[in-house]
Amino acid sequence: MMADVRVGLSWAGGLAFESERNGNGRLRIESSGDGGPSPMETLLFAAAGCSAIDVVDILEKMRVPLSDLDVEVQGERRPEPPRRYTRIRLVFRAGVAPESEAKLRRAVELSMKRYCSVVHSLRPDIELITEVTLV
Repeated sequence: MMADVRVGLSWAGGLAFESERNGNGRLRIESSGDGGPSPMETLLFAAAGCSAIDVVDILEKMRVPLSDLDVEVQGERRPEPPRRYTRIRLVFRAGVAPESEAKLRRAVELSMKRYCSVVHSLRPDIELITEVTLV
């Protein structure tokens, strides 16, 4: 099998690892989340980053000026192992003109339902909630 994406982790001692991507940049991942994000936090970062990229790209194609975009992600996990996410909520705060709010909401919807590869890689029984507000 030929992989489309390849990354690696090297043990950094304790419950910490250093990631590497083709020699470009490193990310420290720790169980505690003290010196870098935990693996579960990293998953939320991935969902936020993927959807934010989609939203910016879609708004550009719609010719909607964007002055700002923040995405907050909240995850709810099972109390017992495996402590997987059962609900993920993404809150998009975007700087668009009020008359473009419908297009912003459409961009978020398209990301969640069609384009965001990270979201589509999650289990289908995870409840996904989105919220959009203008800033």
